Amino acid sequence: MGSIHEVAKTDEIEPGEAKLIEIDGQEIALFNLNGEFYAISNECSHVGGPLCEGDIEGNKVVCPWHGAEFDIKSGEGLCDPAEGPVESYPVTVEGDVIKIEL
Repeated sequence: MGSIHEVAKTDEIEPGEAKLIEIDGQEIALFNLNGEFYAISNECSHVGGPLCEGDIEGNKVVCPWHGAEFDIKSGEGLCDPAEGPVESYPVTVEGDVIKIEL
């Protein structure tokens, strides 16, 4: 089991939005999909584009640099130019506190 980090309150991220979180030097994109929260690496597997700045389309995020698509729930790369998945992190919500496990 990794370490648990309190990263945000649920009302800080509107549904369909993302927030950049930094934990121990790691940039993580935290997403709110209709009240469910998911966390993946903020760095696109293609050339490192910032996924938290990408367009959210359903359960996927589109990298703003070159259009690689990733499943927000799993980190799976969905189309070129993604070069594999990005890391996903377990998220829990206790009351109004969002926690990420690294």
